[in-house]
Parts: sequence; structure tokens; C-alpha cells
Amino acid sequence: MVRALNEHVAIVTGSASGIGRAIATRLVAAGARVIVADLNLEGAETVAAGLGANAVAAAVDVSDEHAVAGMVEACHEAFGDCTLLVNNAGYVHQGRFETLGVSDWDRMIAVHLRGTFLCTHAVIAPMLAAADGVIVNIASQLGQIGGVDLCHYSAAKAGIIGFTKSLAREVSNRGVRVNAVAPGPIATELSMSLSEEWRRTKTAELPLGRFGDPEDVAETVAFLASPAAKIYVGQTLGPNSGDVML
Repeated sequence: MVRALNEHVAIVTGSASGIGRAIATRLVAAGARVIVADLNLEGAETVAAGLGANAVAAAVDVSDEHAVAGMVEACHEAFGDCTLLVNNAGYVHQGRFETLGVSDWDRMIAVHLRGTFLCTHAVIAPMLAAADGVIVNIASQLGQIGGVDLCHYSAAKAGIIGFTKSLAREVSNRGVRVNAVAPGPIATELSMSLSEEWRRTKTAELPLGRFGDPEDVAETVAFLASPAAKIYVGQTLGPNSGDVML
């Protein structure tokens, strides 16, 4: 069975702002029921309130196993088992490699890679039991080509791409499709936190000459979650303004 978007119960992590908010908005517009999950509960509640009855907010620190379990329980209570997980939660920190501390590295891996593992692990059993589920992991084009001043971020995102491919090989023949999206620079609050010099240099490198919009990524996620993508497994799609061409 490949569910239409309006049949999905979705969890979107990091959806109080930016790309996650755009994904949650797109899924609700298509009729999905969505848990708007974020470390910023107040922000998640604001987003969920604006999306109506098919959206419920939940607090989550994706690097905390118990917090993830609470998020999944909130989903079950509100709408039932999760059939679509979007691992979007993340953050960015800029720094030359020699200035990075162990704590910088550990936090980056914890939020992006450990968080993707924990959230996926928390929802996979019911998906496998039902032979029905979709997981979309938000990576980055920097996980494919690397980024100056972003070694730890690029490494974490590359790990997500590797995780996506490996898990897809394990579970695709059991009814769970796993794919990734590797956005290029997107005009969000997160990217605006990077230095003006970095943003100016990156813009000049892009064949399109501009950053994408959060809605561009949301449309890619909606496609991967839909029956139109029924043969997509272990893929990494790139709404990236031409920064990576495969």
C-alpha cells in the first residue's frame, strides 16, 4: 500500500520555523494530520494553531531518547501511529575546523545524526508491522560536497545520507520507503545566521544565482511522501539551485 498524502499521519521535527514549518504547512494543505514537533514548544504551538485541527504541537529534543518517545506518544494519542516521519530538526554553527571544540562536534552529531536515528527508531516498528511507512530525512548539499567553516555540519549531513541508503536497503522490501532531501542554501532564519560573507560567496557559486525558498523543499518532501514516488528508495533529491549536479 502506498498512501496518498491525505491518508498520512506525519511527524515533522524542527517544524516551528523555516523548512520544517513549510513542510508541515504543505502536508496539512494536502490533508495529512501532522505533529508539529520542535524544541521550541511555543513556536510549534503557534504554527499548529495556524494550521487548524489537523495539526498538533509537541515538544521534542531529538537528541533525547525519552523526549522522542514522548513525541511519538503524543502523535499516537492525537492521530494514531505515525506513517510519515520527516527528520528535519537541525541547527547550524559556523567555525574553522581548528577552532571547533569537542562540544561543538558532539552537539552537531547529536542533533542531526543521533536525532535522525532516535526518531526513526521510535516509529519504525509499527511501520514494519503494517508494511506501510515513509521516512524522509533532511540532509544538505554540504553533506555531498562539504562546506568551508562547516566541517562538523557537513559530516553530520553526510552521515544522514549514508544512514538513508543503508536503512532503505533493509526495509524497502518490507513496505517502508526511506529517502533523503539535500537542500542547497535556503532562505531561512537558520541560513541568515551564517556570516554575510559566507552567504555572498555561496550565492555567487550557485548557477541559479539565488537561494531557494522553504516551499521548494516542502514540495520535494511532499513528492517523496506521495504515491508518485512509489519506486523512489534510498535516493537523495537535491533542491539546491544547481550547487550539486548528479
